[in-house]
Amino acid sequence: MTMNHVKRAFKYRFYPTDAQAAELSRTFGCVRKVYNMALQARTEAWVLRQERINYNATSAMLTAWKKSEELAYLSEVSSVPLQQSLRHLQGAFTNFFAKRAKYPTFKSKRKSRRSAEYTSSAFRFHDGRLTLAKMAAPLDIVWSRPLPDGAMPSTVTVSQDAAGRWFVSLLCEDRPVMATPVNNAVGVDAGITSLVTLSTGEKISNPEHERKDRRRLARAQRDLARKAKGSNNRAKARIKVGRVYARIADRRTDFLHQLTTRLVRENQTIVIEDLTVRNMLKNRTLARAVSDASWSELRSMLEYKAHWYGRELIAIDRWFPSSKLCSACGSLQGRMPLNVREWTCTCGTAHDRDVNAARNILAAGLAAAACGDGIRPQRSTPGGQSSVKQEVVPPPRSRAAAQPRG
Repeated sequence: MTMNHVKRAFKYRFYPTDAQAAELSRTFGCVRKVYNMALQARTEAWVLRQERINYNATSAMLTAWKKSEELAYLSEVSSVPLQQSLRHLQGAFTNFFAKRAKYPTFKSKRKSRRSAEYTSSAFRFHDGRLTLAKMAAPLDIVWSRPLPDGAMPSTVTVSQDAAGRWFVSLLCEDRPVMATPVNNAVGVDAGITSLVTLSTGEKISNPEHERKDRRRLARAQRDLARKAKGSNNRAKARIKVGRVYARIADRRTDFLHQLTTRLVRENQTIVIEDLTVRNMLKNRTLARAVSDASWSELRSMLEYKAHWYGRELIAIDRWFPSSKLCSACGSLQGRMPLNVREWTCTCGTAHDRDVNAARNILAAGLAAAACGDGIRPQRSTPGGQSSVKQEVVPPPRSRAAAQPRG
């Protein structure tokens, strides 16, 4: 990879033939089986013998499993996705021992993501035609957007969602887009009624995609509950539920992409709050609305787009009293319940709660960036609390510094 390029994933929908679908379904099952067997072996080795097993040991186990009569079917699919599943398990254990994640869990046949990853030795890409190992014909891909000129995928990930749709993700080299610098800066206050309120005074309403499809989702789930377990009708009903969820997720993602792209293009500096969404989801009253707002995805998009376009993203401390602080005189108010949406300061300034919070967030972020207070990547402790007060995602110094997620 050249210095002025980064890795970026390009995702497309495709329509497999019956033979291709059957081959991929077998591969998904084998990937799940190998992952679970390796996880069980590593867990037993540690619990019974206090022995740590690494990737090389599980790879040797895979070779032995293929030679056994019971697991001989593992040899019928491409070996590369099976090896990749062992690498993913190794990464999961690395994150666990580094206290970045919980202990790895077993993959479920119905709940876990159905996917398989192929490296360059297990696929052929030529003239826009992608052919996977163990397949005679290329995949029928809908090229909704072009790949970068001269791009050659390094890995290919095939997946199927709960709605039965097939997707392929190609990891390629791409050149970051360094947008023209602008002088604008904006503070962003996340909410539920208004998804975000900007320091400019603009409020962007929450589309509430899940709420709009709640009746349709409930009907599909009732139909699923009535079907006999293990029947073909239950499998069909499960796909209908998956389609409703996919419709909600797709519309939400599309809206967030439009919103975050606009914010990044119009502003050189964006300041947000470092919200702990997982703790908010424990509130049964607000959990559904918070989940529908998808603040975590909003922040994730802002992070990688800020890198990609050469912008600056600042996250201020979650305990900063943005709502109770007067943006005009700086005085701090007392207790302010959530039902108080407008208030007047002792200095005589009338405030909209969300607009005032957004202005305070912007001021705090610009002050933190100016004095360099806590301008470091965020680190998480085992208890989940941030170990720094402010987090700043600076613009890349060069094209090579950008790290988009694709």
